[in-house]
Amino acid sequence: MSNPLFLAPNQITLLRLIFIPFIVINVLEGTYIYALVLFVLAGLSDALDGTLARLLKQKSTLGQYLDPIADKLLLSTLFLVLSLQQKIPWKFTVLVFSRDLCILVTAAVLYAVTSLRDFRPSVFGKANTVAQVGAIFFVLLSEIYSEPVIWYAGRLLLWVTLVLTIVSGLHYVVLAGQRTAQQDKGRTTAAR
Repeated sequence: MSNPLFLAPNQITLLRLIFIPFIVINVLEGTYIYALVLFVLAGLSDALDGTLARLLKQKSTLGQYLDPIADKLLLSTLFLVLSLQQKIPWKFTVLVFSRDLCILVTAAVLYAVTSLRDFRPSVFGKANTVAQVGAIFFVLLSEIYSEPVIWYAGRLLLWVTLVLTIVSGLHYVVLAGQRTAQQDKGRTTAAR
């Protein structure tokens, strides 16, 4: 098999990583229309890489790790930058970062001390990602169009993100506990 780095879906995921500094530059320079356009293009690339992976039967282990990493880098970076620009209150960003850091550390520990390798996002994690994308979209859009409904949509999605961040973080802890317990039970049974 060819190098998975050169598969079309993984190339698109890498392209999404390239969008990040240009979105940040545009936010810092106050050119929110360009930041929003690039953010939407990054979102479309996320949908495209998953669709291509299925259609072309090019799913890879690298892609399974690279895709969520690209999503997290994009979203976390924008939460941070938009908080620095005082467009997103810090409490939301701190919770988003704390959850992601806890999940990353837990996954690394489980990877190091167990044979668990399945760290797929839960339904709550996916919903959280959708809420984060929506929140960032409306926060950027409210900088272009100062309509109250857009501002309120952004704030509502930030609160949905906050709730889903807590719920998905707790859910990941429960899942990690269940998976390690199942693995331990499997080892005990096999040892008998």
